[in-house]
Amino acid sequence: MIPPRMFGRLRSVLSIMLLSLISAAPLHAALETQTLRCEPQICVYVWPRLPAVQGWHHEHDSSYLYGANAQAPDGQTFATADAVIYARAVYRAGVPGLATLQQLIDNDRRQFIEQDADVIIRELKPLINADGQRLRSFSYFPQLQHGSYEQLSYGEEGEYFIVVTLSARSRQGYHQALPAYRRFIKAYR
Repeated sequence: MIPPRMFGRLRSVLSIMLLSLISAAPLHAALETQTLRCEPQICVYVWPRLPAVQGWHHEHDSSYLYGANAQAPDGQTFATADAVIYARAVYRAGVPGLATLQQLIDNDRRQFIEQDADVIIRELKPLINADGQRLRSFSYFPQLQHGSYEQLSYGEEGEYFIVVTLSARSRQGYHQALPAYRRFIKAYR
């Protein structure tokens, strides 16, 4: 019999062993898994592995804070940059009611409208990644000149939905970051 005081340690050791096995097994070539000890448990992060793009860098702390692969322009931080790019992986079975890519897109659309009823939403030409996958793309712009200018591109990787986002505080920042955003997606595999 295991003494009660040992249950916490045993559970912690078993969690670490299980997560080590999970993180050692490839989810998909385009996804990466990060595990961190978050007292009292282990936190697992899964996000798309974005390629290096000149003029941009990975923001380690912001990635863990937001649960996404956060990128910022060189010389700036994710928190202060006029425009940032981030990619997240949404586990299909982990979100009830979002079994299809269209349901995820519709859900995001609803959330944008809840935040700003006057948001202008447009479906854009799909962006094609290095594997030839066509990512459905949408812009979300404020009707007035105040608010964030965003583009979201949606794809699928196995049991995950992939969402790559360009988020800018200004129209100018959006247009300046758009070529890098397209390079991230074009080289993503």
